[in-house]
Order: sequence, then C-alpha cells, then structure tokens
Amino acid sequence: MDTKAIISSGASAMQKTVEHTRHELAGLNTGKAQPSMVENVAIEVYGTQVRLKDVATISTPDARTISIQPFDKNATKDIVQGIQAANLGFNPIPQGNTIRCPIPELTGERRAELVKVAYRLAEEGRVRIRNARREALETLKKGLKEISEDDFKRSEKEVQNLTDKWVAEIDKTLKAKESDLQKI
Repeated sequence: MDTKAIISSGASAMQKTVEHTRHELAGLNTGKAQPSMVENVAIEVYGTQVRLKDVATISTPDARTISIQPFDKNATKDIVQGIQAANLGFNPIPQGNTIRCPIPELTGERRAELVKVAYRLAEEGRVRIRNARREALETLKKGLKEISEDDFKRSEKEVQNLTDKWVAEIDKTLKAKESDLQKI
C-alpha cells in the first residue's frame, strides 16, 4: 500500500476544492464589474443549455459595466433572456452586436445578503475538504493490515495537517471576499 499516493490524492482533491471555492466566491458581485459574474450563466441557444462564456466574449470596459459580445449575433436575445432569468441584480441592454450590463451600486442590505452567500459557499468548500479527508483516512484504514500502526498514525496526522492547511486557505479567501463586500 502506497500511503504517499493516498495522501497526495487527498491533497489534490482538497486543492481542487479550494480552487473551485475561490472561483465561486469570485463570481459574487462586489459592486465592481467582473467577467466571472456572468460567465457561468446558463443560456439556452439553439435548444441547448450552454454557459455564457461558451457563446460570447465577456469583458469589462470599466469598473461598472460588463460587455458581452456574442459569437453569433442571433444569440443576443437568448443571452439577454438568460441573464435576466439568472436574477443577478442587473439588467442587460442590447446595443447592436454587444450587450451591456451596467452594475448597480450595492445597498447595505444586498451586501449583507452577499456576505451570507459567501459564508455558505465557504462552508460548502470546507465540507468538501472534510469529505476528501474522510475518504483518504478510509482508504488508509482499509490498508491497515499492510502498514504498521505507526505509519498509519503518521499518515493520519499528515492528512489532518493538509486538511487544516486547505481549510485555512478557504477561510483566508472568505475573509478577503467579506472585506471586499463590506467596502463602500
């Protein structure tokens, strides 16, 4: 039994979870326009559900506007409908071949809601990290007959240290996002 491979696999799963959580938190509206706010919006084009970033170029010409340039100008109406259906808190405005999405100022109430969403996303990430820890420990326990008790304890401690490290990363990312959301 290769304990290093099991630990490495668990660490890899934890790292992917942190990256996913960072990406999810980046999509929260902090009052500044960011392509990540709309890139994963589901758009129904030609009878198929696709992500917005797969059917358009997304940019931010200024801090308060998201500009969307569809690859196919016939998809403009579908993109506008998809953004409205996503209920992101802003209204897309078609202008020729592009769609402008002005980002409104965040109210104190909306900021508080977004902080709650950020905490929920961070907790989901922590849960996924703990699940990766549990899976790694279960795999180690299954091979307990092949390794010594000391090796098992050492590996168990290493998995816990990795868990603590990646949970701390999520907490750090959450703290940064929270302070970003609280800025007026």
